[in-house]
Amino acid sequence: LGFDLFDCTISVDQRSNETQKYKLDRYNLMTTNSDDQISSSVGIDDAVAQFETYEDYLDSQITATDLFYLEVHHILYSLPEHFKDEEIARQLVELGYRGSGETLKREEFNSRKKALAEAMLAKEQQKNALSSFGLKITCPFLQALAEREGSNRTGQMSTIIFIRDKNSRGQEISGYIDYAHRLKSEDFTVYFKEKKKLLPRTGDLSFYNWETHNVVANSSPNYTVITENPNGLLLKNKRDRKILNVDSTAASPGDNSKRTIVKTDKYLQVVIYDHITKRKT
Repeated sequence: LGFDLFDCTISVDQRSNETQKYKLDRYNLMTTNSDDQISSSVGIDDAVAQFETYEDYLDSQITATDLFYLEVHHILYSLPEHFKDEEIARQLVELGYRGSGETLKREEFNSRKKALAEAMLAKEQQKNALSSFGLKITCPFLQALAEREGSNRTGQMSTIIFIRDKNSRGQEISGYIDYAHRLKSEDFTVYFKEKKKLLPRTGDLSFYNWETHNVVANSSPNYTVITENPNGLLLKNKRDRKILNVDSTAASPGDNSKRTIVKTDKYLQVVIYDHITKRKT
């Protein structure tokens, strides 16, 4: 342990902010005992995550040897009784009079601590926001929706779901669903848990009842429905203005789009159209 004399101004009474000047032994820790303090190799973010308060962070860099020498100083220089060795040690660490690497300032520690807490909260909220999170899903169609849920919620992907099946009256219906829009407007947990069956509605992009011949088309926050096309329905993405062609005979559904047929015995027919937008969210 090496040390030399130096003058240091330290707060004696933090309530009154009064200060006194004492001549202390400047101690540069040269010991190899890494069990008593944070290793200099530990990252700053790791240190912030490890300790709840700034005082805990400072205390982690104070060794028993440090406190011993401070106690000796206390006696040799007749420091006031209320001038505690632990407080001196913390202030010396905060002032940077150490040989164990750079010490975070209080403001920086608190700022990083807040940012870390916000990041952890955001991550937890994202997990909780996924209706499919933590569920055991066996249906191929629902598995496909679960795989796309996160990217549709964040806007990285815009998925259109085509479903053809029978309603509760036994009537055959079909339609195109804006997945991202439906995710925002209702809780999909009931679908992923198979408590309710996902079917097209009259409020979706398109709906057709094959028995009553009732046909409905609606634009959504993500797509404009184009019905005037002689070759069939077209969907125009409102973000990048790309056209999505849902014609099964078309060579491609369009730029940045992919068509996937989903095999499932729970529906008469399911086709998924994934569109990736070029703009960053």
